[in-house]
Amino acid sequence: MSDATIRDAVKEKYGNAALRVSTGRSSCCGAAPASDSGADPITSNLYDAAQSNQIPAEAMLASLGCGNPTALAQLHLGETVLDLGSGGGIDVLLSARRVGPTGKAYGLDMTDEMLSLANANKQKAGIGNVEFLKGEIENIPLPDNSVDVIISNCVINLSADKDAVLREAFRVLKPGGRFAVSDVVTRGEMPPEIRKSVLLWVGCIAGALEESDYRNKLSAAGFAEIAVEPTRIYRVEDAREFLSGQGFDVGALAPQVDGKFLSAFIRAVKPMDSGGKSCRGPACCN
Repeated sequence: MSDATIRDAVKEKYGNAALRVSTGRSSCCGAAPASDSGADPITSNLYDAAQSNQIPAEAMLASLGCGNPTALAQLHLGETVLDLGSGGGIDVLLSARRVGPTGKAYGLDMTDEMLSLANANKQKAGIGNVEFLKGEIENIPLPDNSVDVIISNCVINLSADKDAVLREAFRVLKPGGRFAVSDVVTRGEMPPEIRKSVLLWVGCIAGALEESDYRNKLSAAGFAEIAVEPTRIYRVEDAREFLSGQGFDVGALAPQVDGKFLSAFIRAVKPMDSGGKSCRGPACCN
């Protein structure tokens, strides 16, 4: 797919997800419910009751995540947080409560329907320290060195230019700022046609990065203290119905796929010695 085709496909998918909120169930990654539990193995049970009670139900229904960055990120009073691909606003609203009235939470999304839903959820929640911005995560509409923490929930995998996303994240973070995102990654080699089909199930239109590639791209953007922590490992049984419908022999496929697709919490830090420069890689920070 071309970059423009991927971008249009993502906008259509997420715009439709926002419009479907009224149906009472929205699956972020397009996964069919697991046959034994009736629960989506990617999107279910990411937020506890205490978090759910803090936000409008519509924000929860529009959640398209594969993790819960707000539960794992270190957020402090007075900080500025940016959510890349903020959707219906669930992680922005939760972050805004954690940074308090002296802090600020931005949400960035390119989809009009999601921005409309997010602003409606902001009004229902009655939270004032929130601002939703329209734009693309490859070109963040914020100044250099203006954000303490960047979060994201299963969105960076959708970008056709992940290097640009990570460079922009580095640019807008303050020196010492933290990158703390949930995303889908892969682990180990597998045949390309199988990788493509499983990613269709996961819903990653542009494709998830292999874990080592993610680390390398973060390092190339200038980040340090990089860590990838698996939060959910997907088994072939989770995708049995989908893969069978694609014509695969799931039993034969299992050894090549099982445990190689996972949601992970990815952490990194912009070094303090970045100063005020728009550093694009480790060399310019020396």
